[in-house]
Amino acid sequence: MFGQRLKELRKAAGYSQTRLAEYLGISQQAVGKWETGRATPDPNTIATIARLLGVSADTMLGTAGTGGMEALVPVVGSVRAGYGALAFEEDYGTEPANVRDPENYLYLIVKGDSMEPRIFDGDYALVHKQNTLENGDLGVLIYGDEEATLKRYIRRGNAVILEPFNPDYEPLVIEGEALEHLHIVGKVRETRTKW
Repeated sequence: MFGQRLKELRKAAGYSQTRLAEYLGISQQAVGKWETGRATPDPNTIATIARLLGVSADTMLGTAGTGGMEALVPVVGSVRAGYGALAFEEDYGTEPANVRDPENYLYLIVKGDSMEPRIFDGDYALVHKQNTLENGDLGVLIYGDEEATLKRYIRRGNAVILEPFNPDYEPLVIEGEALEHLHIVGKVRETRTKW
């Protein structure tokens, strides 16, 4: 169990076995033994690995979260925090999230500055896949010809306003027949800054 989690988290963080071994001052073979379950690192080394991979030691050991562990959620593409970007479905690996039903979540990488100062270019948005939003929710939406955006969703009468946080950007008002071309991807549950 630990070995598989180590392998998944290592790959998600973009480390090779060799690179991780270099940071730890050990051999690549030692990392290989941990990942195949033939050996287990000591608690201090587990804590060091967790820090390097940007997760908690509990996540490394599979004991994080309420009543369970953090799950690995796919990073399926990027969403532009601005108007006019396409929603891509490329596989960018996985990232840990404290969710019980990881199949209903995905991470999208924020691009652009329309949601600053709260959400920045390169942040990861954890999105719960759903086709409805409440007034004021932060959501990921596709408008028109597969254009994706991350905005605050505001419903006013027969219109939807997609509102950025950055005052340099104008809200996008969608009304009438244009609403048929607005599709909700999901609700943003949290965002994380990646260093």
